[in-house]
Amino acid sequence: MTTKKLLIITYYWPPAGGPGVQRWLKFVKYLPDFNVQPIVYIPENPTYPIIDNGLQSEVSEKAIILKNKIKEPYGLASFFGKNKTKKISSGIIPNKKKQSFVERILLWVRGNIFIPDARFLWVKPSVHYLKKYIEENQIDTIVTSGPPHSLHLIGLQLKKELGVKWFADFRDPWTTIGYHKALKLSSYAEKKHKALEKEVLNSADTIIVTSKTTKAEFQVITSKPIEVITNGYDVEKVTKQPLDEKFTLAHIGSFLSDRNPKILWQAIQELTKENMDFKNDFQLKLLGATSQEVLDTINEFQLGDFVLNLGYVSHQEAVEHQRKSQVLLLIEINSEDTKSIIPGKVFEYIVSERPIVAIGPKDSDFAEIITSTNTGVFFTYDEKEKLKSVLLNYYELFKNNNLKVHAVGLQQYSRKSLTEKLAQLVKSD
Repeated sequence: MTTKKLLIITYYWPPAGGPGVQRWLKFVKYLPDFNVQPIVYIPENPTYPIIDNGLQSEVSEKAIILKNKIKEPYGLASFFGKNKTKKISSGIIPNKKKQSFVERILLWVRGNIFIPDARFLWVKPSVHYLKKYIEENQIDTIVTSGPPHSLHLIGLQLKKELGVKWFADFRDPWTTIGYHKALKLSSYAEKKHKALEKEVLNSADTIIVTSKTTKAEFQVITSKPIEVITNGYDVEKVTKQPLDEKFTLAHIGSFLSDRNPKILWQAIQELTKENMDFKNDFQLKLLGATSQEVLDTINEFQLGDFVLNLGYVSHQEAVEHQRKSQVLLLIEINSEDTKSIIPGKVFEYIVSERPIVAIGPKDSDFAEIITSTNTGVFFTYDEKEKLKSVLLNYYELFKNNNLKVHAVGLQQYSRKSLTEKLAQLVKSD
């Protein structure tokens, strides 16, 4: 059987950590099983906000890796404050009321000068480099993965100049993503972002998205084919460990200031006051970057003494905590714009065999995944009493050593199954 060559243009790649790297790292792992040769184009000298060297071992030996230098303005921006720049580059936007003068400048520059994002300077050199490689190696199919959405502009130009078959993969939306409104956009910049988004959506041969809501949003802008291929879970080599002795509620991943569920803190506060056993057994575990606003709110609800803040940990450690925590916490911003967001950790959560407490806007796409797989309970931001009742029920099951999950229908979200769907797509005429 003939092997299909696929050029994958992505920014996030090991040693980058965080959720952005997982999608294509796993696709590349399994594509050779379906007679697709992955050729991965990445920056040679990137500025990654999070590093996880443990992911290097997961890169497929069958992948061909191409590297080209990138000029990143975040190096200059760090003159204003390295930590502030790093947080903004990783998507952690400070609360509007608490932004410093420097943070306001950085956000304005990010939205109005770096269009569509801070990797825009990589577009021209990448097109120049890849044109030659594509022609010399007879490649006819490419995929660009964003964000950063600058990478779609590389695909756009290669499509114009070479006529290659182009798949534009959107791990997250473009102009409707949660933090876009926080970028202090001028009317010119807002129009420019939307114009570029429209041109990409109408020039790619096929759009790939991770949720049906994003598909519906894009269908208003383009008539091009749009395929939904969600993120998923992989088989993780994790030594089975005993469950936490405490009644741990664990949040794994970035805890942004806009994802600050006061109904949760209020429900827990009431339970600690009403139930002494709950108070003695409860612990809140935070793994990953947690905004100061979230920590301040936790303290306002007198829950600071219950917090175990572990900060960023490797992907391997994160998976271990998913498997041994009593309950897993999943929070999305309470906004119409975030209904389409399906956090990558959802899929690791649903195979962890631990119950999920999820909070987000009504009709969230990830709510359907959790409820259909029977892996947890979803709450909107106005369901405090229902949330409190479920937490108490989980606690009682914990006390009786009977807190379990009986998941169903998980196979459809396995990385290998999803890669098979992708391979069929890229090999179709």
